[in-house]
Amino acid sequence: MVTRILLMAAALAATPVIAGEAGRTHIVGERQANAAPLPFSDGVMVGDTLYVAGHLGLDPATGQAAKDTEVEARLVMDSVKHTIEQAGLKMDDLVSVTVYCTDLGLYASFNAIYRTYFHDQYPARAFIGAATLLRGAHYEVLGVAVRPSKAKD
Repeated sequence: MVTRILLMAAALAATPVIAGEAGRTHIVGERQANAAPLPFSDGVMVGDTLYVAGHLGLDPATGQAAKDTEVEARLVMDSVKHTIEQAGLKMDDLVSVTVYCTDLGLYASFNAIYRTYFHDQYPARAFIGAATLLRGAHYEVLGVAVRPSKAKD
């Protein structure tokens, strides 16, 4: 177990956007070089559990939500996936997801894209209406992922 933890720590330390502190690994995605540091991590790994912060589907060219809600849905799910993969996990390791949405009429179109990120089973999920979200977003997605336990020999 100690060897596994040390190997994981060494692999994570090699990634410049990941920093460890007191049993926690903070995952911070790429930020614009001239932007002020944001007061949060994109994800925090504690033990085998990854807490994924709220992600938005931002157009990289504008820094605002994509105009097309289907494009925005794909961008937000890609952003969540990127954070999960930086922690060495997969989308299928998500156990709980919360989606905030400014238009509940987008439920079916969001689901059409959302389901493509999973293979067989889906995480528990809430789809919650919100009056407004930052940067004109229609969706904000956050969740919890757990590293699967390895079967004992």
